[in-house]
Amino acid sequence: MASGHIRRVGVAKIARWVWSSDLTHRTLVRALLTSAVLAAGVMLAGCDSDQISLAQNAKANQPVPPKLVAAMAEKDMDMQSPILVRLFKQEAELEVWKQTRSGQFALLKTYPICRWSGDLGPKIREGDRQAPEGFYSINPSQMNPQSAYYLSFNTGYPNAFDKSLGRTGSELMVHGDCSSRGCYAMTDEQIAEIYSLGRESFFGGQRAFQFQAYPFRMTAVNMAKHRNNPNMPFWKMIKVGNDHFEVTKQEPKVDFCEKKYVFDAAKPADATRDPVFNASAKCPAYVIPEEIASAVREKEQRDDAEMAKLAAKGTPVARLNTGIDGGMNAIFASKIPEGNTGLSEGGDSQALQSMSLARAPGTIPGTVNPPRPNLAVQQEEPVVATTSSTTVARAPSSTPPAGTRVASANASDKSEGFLSSFARKVGIGGTADASQPAARPQPQAPVVAAPARPKVAETKPQSVVRVAPKAEPKQAARPALKPSVTDTAAAAPAAATGTQLAGSAPVVQSNSFDTRFSAVK
Repeated sequence: MASGHIRRVGVAKIARWVWSSDLTHRTLVRALLTSAVLAAGVMLAGCDSDQISLAQNAKANQPVPPKLVAAMAEKDMDMQSPILVRLFKQEAELEVWKQTRSGQFALLKTYPICRWSGDLGPKIREGDRQAPEGFYSINPSQMNPQSAYYLSFNTGYPNAFDKSLGRTGSELMVHGDCSSRGCYAMTDEQIAEIYSLGRESFFGGQRAFQFQAYPFRMTAVNMAKHRNNPNMPFWKMIKVGNDHFEVTKQEPKVDFCEKKYVFDAAKPADATRDPVFNASAKCPAYVIPEEIASAVREKEQRDDAEMAKLAAKGTPVARLNTGIDGGMNAIFASKIPEGNTGLSEGGDSQALQSMSLARAPGTIPGTVNPPRPNLAVQQEEPVVATTSSTTVARAPSSTPPAGTRVASANASDKSEGFLSSFARKVGIGGTADASQPAARPQPQAPVVAAPARPKVAETKPQSVVRVAPKAEPKQAARPALKPSVTDTAAAAPAAATGTQLAGSAPVVQSNSFDTRFSAVK
């Protein structure tokens, strides 16, 4: 019996190996055929520079790493099955989900985010440094193999919902180089993997993959922690889409009407045609399939009950308007001198020290812009915890207890500066604000003066921390190819010339790269 069991295990392992080898072989053959077709098209059409660069673009044609191919075989996924991407700012993580042969999506891999900018909350206007939140669709024309940030794809912001609210902004990307000004930045090795997975899904017939961007994982704990945030109505709305995905493990169908999201809408039983949605118009008649609606309703009831319990217990709320620009996953912050995770989790010194010996998932550029307070931004006092998710705490008439800061009812009140706050906390100074009520006690000691710091223009990177000196510009020093990201082994060498065409990019019209701002992103 034991020997029979061993034989069955051995057969299973061999079958998985054969399946992985077959996927890799098919990828190589398809890449060669695709590149040949592209080359032939270029010869027939003349000298089309976009088509030539795409056919010869080694970065965009890197094959899916063997480790990921093996993971697909283990999880019963096809190489070319559809994908779905989920992203969480507070956790600084990007997830790639892939459809299994059962038809449902399963998590393939989680990538730590090297850098994101702005605050928790959606993007509102051009230049606000906010990285977008919501549901977006990524088609092949949004994939940029010629990005100045190694590789990238456009998130599709603004979508119809954003436009209905008059929100502005463009060219918001997920890209490499660990540098963000309103984008989500990965390492070059990470974006190469993500790009290859998207490319393969398009080869398999997926017309667009869904990109879900959240401020944090939509758990009851996080919702309670941020219950006083003015973005909570928007977050509750996109949480519905999150819940649809989590209970069905299917990509939710997204529509917009009356300036709101609608998920998995279907035509009523007596309707003869599908409902037509317009983000700025009245919602048409529609229904949510009962099996989905009931499962989502049960999950929402559980989450709401847990949130109410946490709020009643006085769970502290997160600070607002901290002036910190975005976040960084702790695995990257631990590799940077005086690194900080910013608005992302795991930023305490003990946690960073414990991760300092772990291998970073990719190459951190020689210069990085870690999160740090923006002293040029005037901050407002954070609010204290309340038991209501729809109200904001207001300043009481009496002096609050020591150590407690309360939101002021006066909209013109501003928080004290960072250095002054630090001086007051350690007992070497204080501040006096003429706009505060007269009942507030005046400080007894003068503020300790701090050296003036020049303000930095918003469109430029903030202070730069060097990890390693670089003698040449970034583009000149970067190798043409990046090794795949591995969890346990050292990064593999760059792909050889003979395998650069593995998993080649799909045919794209020559004018499709005109809006890809290759010189900018």
